[in-house]
Amino acid sequence: MKKISDLHWPDILQDPSGMRSRKPRQSGRTMVIDKGMGLGAFEDLLQTSGEHIDIIKLGFGTACLYPLPALIRKIRLAEAFGIEIMPGGTFLEIAESRQEALHFLKTVADIGFTSIEISDGTIDIGRARRNELIRCGLDLGLKVYTEFGKKQWGSRIDAEELAETIQIDLACGASMVTVEGRESGAGVGVYDERGNCREEQIGKVLRYVEDCGKIMWETPRKEQQVYFIKRLGPQANLGNIAPEDVLSVEALRRGLRSDTFVPA
Repeated sequence: MKKISDLHWPDILQDPSGMRSRKPRQSGRTMVIDKGMGLGAFEDLLQTSGEHIDIIKLGFGTACLYPLPALIRKIRLAEAFGIEIMPGGTFLEIAESRQEALHFLKTVADIGFTSIEISDGTIDIGRARRNELIRCGLDLGLKVYTEFGKKQWGSRIDAEELAETIQIDLACGASMVTVEGRESGAGVGVYDERGNCREEQIGKVLRYVEDCGKIMWETPRKEQQVYFIKRLGPQANLGNIAPEDVLSVEALRRGLRSDTFVPA
């Protein structure tokens, strides 16, 4: 019997697209939203899918609800698998609304998180303050991701405003800007009330934004994942992926599902 180290699928079968790169990736990134997985399930996820996950976000304000040893264990497991991990942007907004944002960011860094999300989906944060929060995160050694768009039902994305925000956020040191889609993927941002992609609006965003590789699209639904992979290719950055969908999304990226399979 052959050793496990001698067994492997042919490269062309592992990645029929021929376009997937290994970590650390600069594009084609997958961000998973963790809404409260136990440590056993979390470790199982990383053992089976860790190679295909780039970022894990502990959704909303759940980070402070974990027993601290469990939270630190999650952070260290993610780091061991080369995965960035951060608390949800809503937690930062809560801290900002209580005048505790700088204390919050320092605590995030002290606990061991590698990244932070700065958003204003629920509250309004002015441009100058947004810049200050980005720079504070960077000064603490955190990788900074920002988010654009409101969480209210029926809200939409203004393409010109998004393009300007991306330009300024990146100039301040942010690594990528996420387009709000919530965990539901419906009735917000570039999605209609049924979760369908608003093609005209997305097309406008793509025309205004110079480097779409700096956009992370929140795509919790399969049809949204398929849409962006077909439109932007396997290197589209996709966020708010459910833990159980990581391998399914990677299969879509590589053309290992009928939705994106291209016959030779």
